[in-house]
Amino acid sequence: MNKRASTPYLTVERLKEISQWVSSVLDLDHLLELIIDTATRMMQAKASSLLLLDKKTNKLYFKVAIGERQEEVRKFEINMGQGIAGLVAKEGEPLLIPDVTNDPRWYKQISESTGFQTRSIACVPMKVSGETIGVVEIIDKEDGSTIQKEDMNLLTVFAELASLAISNAKKIDRVQKENRDLKEELWKNYEIIGESDLLHKVLSDALKVANSKTSTLILGESGTGKELLARLIHNAGPRKDKPMIILNCAALPETLLEAELFGYEKGAFTGAVTRKIGKFELADQGTLLLDEIGEMSPNMQAKLLGVLQEGVFYRVGGSSPIAVDVRIISATNRDILREVAEGRFREDLFYRLNVVKIHMPALRERREDIPMLADYFLNMFKEERSSPGLTLSQEAMEKIMGYDWPGNVRELRNAIERAVAMGNGQAILPEDLPISGVKTGYPSLQVGLTLKEAEDSFKKEFIMVNLKHTDGNRSKAAKLMGIQRTYLSRLLSKYGIQDI
Repeated sequence: MNKRASTPYLTVERLKEISQWVSSVLDLDHLLELIIDTATRMMQAKASSLLLLDKKTNKLYFKVAIGERQEEVRKFEINMGQGIAGLVAKEGEPLLIPDVTNDPRWYKQISESTGFQTRSIACVPMKVSGETIGVVEIIDKEDGSTIQKEDMNLLTVFAELASLAISNAKKIDRVQKENRDLKEELWKNYEIIGESDLLHKVLSDALKVANSKTSTLILGESGTGKELLARLIHNAGPRKDKPMIILNCAALPETLLEAELFGYEKGAFTGAVTRKIGKFELADQGTLLLDEIGEMSPNMQAKLLGVLQEGVFYRVGGSSPIAVDVRIISATNRDILREVAEGRFREDLFYRLNVVKIHMPALRERREDIPMLADYFLNMFKEERSSPGLTLSQEAMEKIMGYDWPGNVRELRNAIERAVAMGNGQAILPEDLPISGVKTGYPSLQVGLTLKEAEDSFKKEFIMVNLKHTDGNRSKAAKLMGIQRTYLSRLLSKYGIQDI
């Protein structure tokens, strides 16, 4: 194959290579230099440059310059409409000047200042969405010949590649900024508020464990912020840019929980019309929070233990082992040690999950944090409702401080939200708060609890009332409640009620 015949083939292959750079190279400066350097070599030009438009100053500056005087050239700026480059940028149309000495539009100051002799110039605009953002130009041929019209087609291709690279870089920057802003906004929603010594100890322990893969068990009552603490551990560690997946073990029956956790293959059961990826796979390289782990059935506990021991699992209906790298955080509001002691939770699984244990204190145990939390939620909700002047009255704060908050931070948040919505828009008064002035005898009826939490809370309170009435006689209490004594014993264990 002769040289003339092989040149188009080499050009196409080189352009394919550059197109791959545009989509894969994230360093924009380096990418633009690659594009212009390649254009210079392929077009056998003496010099070339890429100039970008600064909209604020309406001037063109040299982003890339290649040739003998490239360092000196970079120091110059060109006004919009000035010289060949300025005119192309202004008009948005390409120009080919075979002999600049006979063209009045030629701006010769740069050549004279740098001592670079120029004869011919080809210049084409760079555009993004129809708007000119700069120009690409080549100066003279290495062999002394004049730049030809056919060279303009190839130069236009390089200008388009450079424009695409800049456009992609801007999109990436915009997406990255949006992601940063979104993460900051989400982080605000996941803040753990407080200055108490108890909370400081919890946060200190969480940050210590964050940089490892150590399994962590978070204990605490409902509404204390166990999920927030798990998110902090994830976001403060090396897996923060990987997914954090949350699965509530109490929200699903055993069969559905297995499918959610491990996924399933198409046809694994009736209704499995497609393959489903489970939470373990989704959390690969990241963190899996198993919330309400104490509610998991014995059969599921055994399956989970097997995965933690072997490091692999199978989708429901599948036969291929799947290995993932997942950090496990679990949480429960149950007395998990009692559950283990009484055989409802596997001891071997407990030790797998309980490498590090962190207890999230109840709100009543860190009362000094209540005013700060109340102000935080007040600012959040008054901003949402455009009520910047709304305040929390002293009487309302006294009522807040005198309450035991059985629903913890969640209940406080809901109480403030309700008060902001139903108040007079000027100041939150005691009557705006959906709480009693003293500790309620029926915490199950308070705002901020889920239906299941309310049911459990009521059952516990109901049992304690009847045991007190019978001076701790379980048989009499069971008879009063219309249940078997053995069932009462199971409920006492479940709710951690000691003899009264």
